[in-house]
Amino acid sequence: MPAQAAVEIAFYSRELGGNNFPHAFIVLRGTVDATGERVEASYGFTAKTITPAILFGSVVGEVIVEGPHQIARSDRQFALTLSDAQYRRVMAVVQEWRDRRQPSYNMNRRNCVHFVGALAEAVGLRVDYADRLMKRPRSFLIHVRGLNPQLGSGG
Repeated sequence: MPAQAAVEIAFYSRELGGNNFPHAFIVLRGTVDATGERVEASYGFTAKTITPAILFGSVVGEVIVEGPHQIARSDRQFALTLSDAQYRRVMAVVQEWRDRRQPSYNMNRRNCVHFVGALAEAVGLRVDYADRLMKRPRSFLIHVRGLNPQLGSGG
């Protein structure tokens, strides 16, 4: 029997604590069916430099790779297996956020929560960008999970 190829997308959040800022990001792992490409990647969106300027308007933003340490100290909220088409859509959203005109990060309109929301939409999940959740990564992802019963109860 041939090995099953599939890429899993997992949505993570990290809460405020120590020198951690609340944050949301995704982790991709698996193999693309069509090409056999092995995928082991993670993406988050943040301000390039964390300064008080993020409180007052838009600043330079960047898509970052989350390392193993950041992943380990974060909470996996839910995951699903992607089709090749969904994987391509995820990568297109990542590239679109990388290519955004600067300044691209805005605490109120384009932060890490908005980024993972766009990725969730790209894979066909229902997303509600409720103002009260847009600075609360864990609460936002739990809300998305609740809007999408096919995700089950979590991680």
